[in-house]
Amino acid sequence: MALSLKQAVRKTAMQAMLMRERFESGHAYNPVAYRNTQNPYPAYAALRERGQAHRSRLMNAWIFGRYEDVAAILPDWQRFSSDGRKAKRPGKRTVIPDPGTPSLLSLDPPDHRRLRGLVSKAFTPRAVNALEPHIRSLMHELLDGIDDLSGFDLMEVVAKPLPVIVIAEMLGVPVEDRPRFRSWSDRRARILEPTIAPEERADAIRAGADLDAYFAPLIEERRADPQEDILSGLVQAEEEGDRLDEAEMIALLRLLLVAGNETTVNLIGNGMLALLKHPEQLQRLRDDPSLVPSAVEELLRYDSPVQLDLRRIVEDCDVNGFPVKRGEDIVMLIGGANRDPEQFGDPDGLDVGRDQGSHISFGRGIHACIGAPLARLEARIAIEVLLERFSSIRLADPPARFRPSIVLRGLESLPVAAEA
Repeated sequence: MALSLKQAVRKTAMQAMLMRERFESGHAYNPVAYRNTQNPYPAYAALRERGQAHRSRLMNAWIFGRYEDVAAILPDWQRFSSDGRKAKRPGKRTVIPDPGTPSLLSLDPPDHRRLRGLVSKAFTPRAVNALEPHIRSLMHELLDGIDDLSGFDLMEVVAKPLPVIVIAEMLGVPVEDRPRFRSWSDRRARILEPTIAPEERADAIRAGADLDAYFAPLIEERRADPQEDILSGLVQAEEEGDRLDEAEMIALLRLLLVAGNETTVNLIGNGMLALLKHPEQLQRLRDDPSLVPSAVEELLRYDSPVQLDLRRIVEDCDVNGFPVKRGEDIVMLIGGANRDPEQFGDPDGLDVGRDQGSHISFGRGIHACIGAPLARLEARIAIEVLLERFSSIRLADPPARFRPSIVLRGLESLPVAAEA
């Protein structure tokens, strides 16, 4: 009863903010409305068409959804900071700070540069490409485990297990602990949602604490017996004087798990759904497998795994002429920018051979996704092996549905049927 009352209060408060927003600007943007969580792109288009920026009372931030604006904000960490502690101001904050040691996502230089440098070698294209034979073998093993090709969930068979296996192996996590890692990752990822409910936030914090408690003894094991994994590399870097304390190391490991898992799960799931809804594009890949790498880029653009990014304004300035003030928050619609008709021809169409425009799904500047080469490789291998193993694959019932999230866009399930 108490929970229902809390939900009713939150709903009433949300409706009041949306009414105020509509009164002030003539338009209200509700990112958590069901129709927008399932398909946010019409709402993004409406915001772009109304003007350069929209003031959201619900998110207490300026919303920018045009490509040129998002592309200008992302790399400019000096004026638009990822560190929510900067330029503090009273009142509600768009981003509720994550307790504990800040991670790469919420740091600016010099701390960001130091921490990123310690893990960057593990994610270079050369290092990642060396993983291809193993990832391809893992993909075949996952498909070998399908009991009934006439109906299975592609999310459970491929999209969810593959990335967590790969990142867990890279971090040095034992095989028997992978199921727990997946649960912790799923729960922890909710902390990134600015509209997260208090009870979900508490659960995400507990998942983070469980991860911290898990990693602490594993770090001690690697000090005594180093292995060929990222964790051992971080321990050795710490001991060589690179100023990485244990709290920073645990925060970094936690981030690598969540970022290396959740976003790639969404890329594979969203991408395959898009291809299955456009069978003519899937057939193009069967006819010409050399298009798969460009298809991965198009799938990233078409339905980005990360839909929003957040920044805090550090000084009074402007975004391509639009004035903003120190202490205000900015929400960048990555998914909206990737569908901007000023940047992409036929932006709502899927074209696996598209060679015009450059998506921003991995971000820009110092916060560009460090795991982008790995995500691209896993998605490419997943598509190639699916086409190799199945002569046909099609959507099945019940229809796929997206999770009610606004930052990380991904499917709850993806029922399909296939023929070997």
